[in-house]
Amino acid sequence: MDTGKLGVWYFFDGSSSADTAAAAQRIEKLGYGTLWLPETVGKSPVALASWLLANTSTLNLATGIINIYHREPGVTMAAQKTLAEQSSGRFLLGMGVSHKPLVEGVRGLEYGPPVATMRTYIEKMKASPYQGVPPSEEPPLVIAALGPKMLELAAEATSGAHPYFSSPDHTRFAREIMGPEPMLCVEQKVILETDPAKARELAKPVAQIYQALPNYRNNWLRMGLTEDDINSLSDRFIDSTFAWGSADDIKARIAEHMDAGASHVCIQPVNPNGQFGDLHWECLEALAP
Repeated sequence: MDTGKLGVWYFFDGSSSADTAAAAQRIEKLGYGTLWLPETVGKSPVALASWLLANTSTLNLATGIINIYHREPGVTMAAQKTLAEQSSGRFLLGMGVSHKPLVEGVRGLEYGPPVATMRTYIEKMKASPYQGVPPSEEPPLVIAALGPKMLELAAEATSGAHPYFSSPDHTRFAREIMGPEPMLCVEQKVILETDPAKARELAKPVAQIYQALPNYRNNWLRMGLTEDDINSLSDRFIDSTFAWGSADDIKARIAEHMDAGASHVCIQPVNPNGQFGDLHWECLEALAP
């Protein structure tokens, strides 16, 4: 699969299906290679991917990420192969272990050791039967990976990794662990705002969504940030995990990721107008490939 160098990562829970299809078509026309769909407690990324694949012709659809606790491994594999066959190879499955507060607190499920749980899940996917018409090529699989052991598993057992809410330093760290061949699809939050104070204030409500989640906190500490940086959402924290400024400033951060070893960067635009469910088209147009 050719994901393209640049993609878009976005929550469409606040948009109707018709509006989301129109947005996907506009993203496709702008030249972005892949549109990434998350999964939390909103729309099904499987159903939404199918809808958007049917309403586009060249755009790849990826999940960033499907929560493995929500589906039996064989069901996930069947969705992957079905969507790949339906779209002539335009579907990329990204999946992850999510976070204990979400898995146990929201879903009431038991959260297991992340790496061992993911390894077993992948093995069961590969061992599951599938009697549907297969895609012409084996569809790619990437896993949400931040720490060294999950990155090693990504390189060993999948097509690659999808790090989220990290930095170019982490991209370099991931590439060193994974080696030159695996896909490394990095998410980057971006804010088209040149005023430092405004940009950092726009970033903080987004960061607060993830601030208490242990998997991210551990990775930020691994990146050299401190507990105080994370707790206070310091300028250092914001500046290392968000790309803000002019279009050229943001393009420079994207280039840093590519120079550090990313194979694909998916940008998540923060709308300075605060409109939930509405993409910041000015930003996407300014950064379009």
